[in-house]
Amino acid sequence: MSAADHPAAADADAGEIARLRALHARQRQAFAAAPYPAAAARRDALKRLRAALRRHQDLLAEAMSDDFGGRSHFESKMADVLGPVLEINHALGHLGRWMRSRRRSTELLFATNRAWVMYQPKGVIGIISPWNFPVYLAIGPLVAALAAGNRAMIKMSEFTPRTTEAVRALLADCFAEDEVAVIGGGVAAAQAFSATAFDHLVFTGSPAVAPHVMRAAAANLTPVTLELGGKSPAIIAPGADLAAAARAIAHGKAFNSGQICVSPDYALVPHEAVEAFAAAVAAAFVALVPTARGNPDYTCIVNDRQHARLLDLLADARTRGAVVRVAGEAGPDRRLPLHVVTGVRDDMRLAREEIFGPILPVIGYGSPAEALAYVAARPRPLALYPFGFRGAPLAALLAATHAGGVTVDDWGWHVFNHDLPFGGTGTSGMGSYHGEEGFRELSHAKAVFRRQRYFPVGLFYPPYGNLAQRLTLRFYLGKPPR
Repeated sequence: MSAADHPAAADADAGEIARLRALHARQRQAFAAAPYPAAAARRDALKRLRAALRRHQDLLAEAMSDDFGGRSHFESKMADVLGPVLEINHALGHLGRWMRSRRRSTELLFATNRAWVMYQPKGVIGIISPWNFPVYLAIGPLVAALAAGNRAMIKMSEFTPRTTEAVRALLADCFAEDEVAVIGGGVAAAQAFSATAFDHLVFTGSPAVAPHVMRAAAANLTPVTLELGGKSPAIIAPGADLAAAARAIAHGKAFNSGQICVSPDYALVPHEAVEAFAAAVAAAFVALVPTARGNPDYTCIVNDRQHARLLDLLADARTRGAVVRVAGEAGPDRRLPLHVVTGVRDDMRLAREEIFGPILPVIGYGSPAEALAYVAARPRPLALYPFGFRGAPLAALLAATHAGGVTVDDWGWHVFNHDLPFGGTGTSGMGSYHGEEGFRELSHAKAVFRRQRYFPVGLFYPPYGNLAQRLTLRFYLGKPPR
């Protein structure tokens, strides 16, 4: 349906678009007045944000649970509140080093002069946050933006309206709107946000939406960072501990009900271990989530549309001959238990589409080389999870595969370690945030060359052909061929 079919939604979007334009103008003006905040000002902003996150943690968890129709408060605090706090702590501990100019060497031709790189704030950063971790994926890029000395505007998902208001209240508690502002609204507001002339745009979301965001940003030559997800594989080595791998992957599918861009999407397992592994994952899930029905520690699928999409994936797989194990009982409240699928073929939708929910295809392979070829033949994933690989086989696997990040013998924890960059490659994204890489991403690396007063730069001026010029060309280029 179009916005015209929903006049109230259209009016709300129009109001948010007007706010967007007014606030963007205010932030640009405020940045122009203070274009290079000192380290003390940046640390103060980060500390204010950290204190507000601690004060609002319960309100944020309650808002996210309301939006999901039931979401684990522990998982909300663990990922969406603790995650940004850890990122802030890391930035506070390293900001001084990140901000320092870096000395660079000059060419021999320019010896005795000086060269360095200074890291300058870009200006006003736009951040588009998705619904699955609506606080972490809004505040995480904001931490990088503030550390780099920028101002920021955040577009929250229309699927999490209560969380949008909770984040708006959180940020109003610690920032003026010419520092950090939140924009709500639906698709029209999101389109207007993407088309705004930000100095950098960070988008976390679907690979299907990313090209539209890039096209809108391109009109303003706005640089973009994209974190997009994809089908992240777990590869179980021959002889690996199946029970340990099954427990880790079951947790990856249970956390937020698998609605995570780095959730294990499918498992590649030696042919002879497929059935045993499928049974082990189902048993591990039941041990973690004894019942999905009404379980406050288990999160609902976010809305009816996403729930129906997951059921359609399962129906398509069954129709095409797959075997589906259900690890528990589904409830009436969109709490969907893990479904482990074997007999998977490439013509099944769940073999091609990112699942983003508690469904795990288990696919057999004949040799590790065959498993790596399977991964390499598909779009590059955001994450990769090898289990049971050691020494040279692990090194070979890491060298042969492309993924945004890797956790070995578990899932997802590389994202929670903020000295590591977080980002994708290929269709799973471009650029990164978290840690030093996030600071660099949202800073302009300005090259500076300083000529010493007595450096004989005039030797390079015309008229050309003097002895110094001839010797320079002969030294670097050699004698020209006849």
